[in-house]
Amino acid sequence: MAIKKILVVAPSWVGDTMLIQPMLMRLHERYPDCQIDVLAPEWTAALLHAMPEVHKIIVNPFPHGALSLAGRFRLGKQLRENLYDRAYVLPNSFKSALVPFFAKIPVRIGYLGEMRYGLLNDARKLDKTALPLMVERFAQLAESPLDALARPLPQPRLEFSREEQQLVLNKYKLNLKLPVAIFCPGAEFGAAKRWPIPYFAELAQRLQQQGYTVWIVGSFKDKEIGDKIVALGNLNTRNLCGETNLLEVITLLSCAALVVTNDSGLMHIAAALDRPMLALYGSSSPNFTPPLSNRAQILKIDIPCSPCFKRECPLKHFKCMKNLTPQMVAEHIPALPK
Repeated sequence: MAIKKILVVAPSWVGDTMLIQPMLMRLHERYPDCQIDVLAPEWTAALLHAMPEVHKIIVNPFPHGALSLAGRFRLGKQLRENLYDRAYVLPNSFKSALVPFFAKIPVRIGYLGEMRYGLLNDARKLDKTALPLMVERFAQLAESPLDALARPLPQPRLEFSREEQQLVLNKYKLNLKLPVAIFCPGAEFGAAKRWPIPYFAELAQRLQQQGYTVWIVGSFKDKEIGDKIVALGNLNTRNLCGETNLLEVITLLSCAALVVTNDSGLMHIAAALDRPMLALYGSSSPNFTPPLSNRAQILKIDIPCSPCFKRECPLKHFKCMKNLTPQMVAEHIPALPK
């Protein structure tokens, strides 16, 4: 049977959403004429719009963690008229599989997860050893159940035109007269993934001494972090946190000569834009969610308690980040052409 229409239930996190692109690429390779729609939270819509594999975005209106059984039934019933051939459910939760079930999509694919027998009729057991990376786990679902993952995976790729860049630069009165280093100092998951603010401030000073101009990007939640970096001796640094929407942040990242970032959604976006990058890891692991770019340098201190994957340092010393000093990071700053 020809596969003409597919629904993908996407993750809620920006970084995880970036990591589904190789799966989407593989689906288009297997089913060249298929239409792929994505059910996703509104805050990831701008990112999905930048992926050419996505035909339509259906906003997932349900708050993170909410069952909203009646609402999911209504949405599923509305989607029946779209006549999807298949659904791929990427989150492992029970509730994430409800809409495709209520939409009566005939083939519903995903990992077993929490109590999803029946909701999924192509439920697969995840082999974490064979698929250590999150991006591999998503991509494997695009294959038939008995087929091995096709390696190497295509790297996620986002592209923006000079015209789009210039529009955003003009809006925020920015220019590219100097090479731009962009800081992404936030991390939605928690403080244990964030490099210390004074370290970012010291690195900003070093970068400006080497000929860079520095911008800081992130959500409104990161504005206070950006303000503190500026206040610590970086009055020429531009803090754009909370001023820009996600599409504008993506466009600004495409202008960067260097990105310095925690393990975050913006790290994965910068990787997909193929920007030179210093990726700083503390409580999380590059063995699970690395930046998928050959231009990324991963910087991490190896101590016995890391990675712990906790939101806050459970031992209260935060050595995984504190021991990664600005001097150590500065050694990896790429030299600018003379």
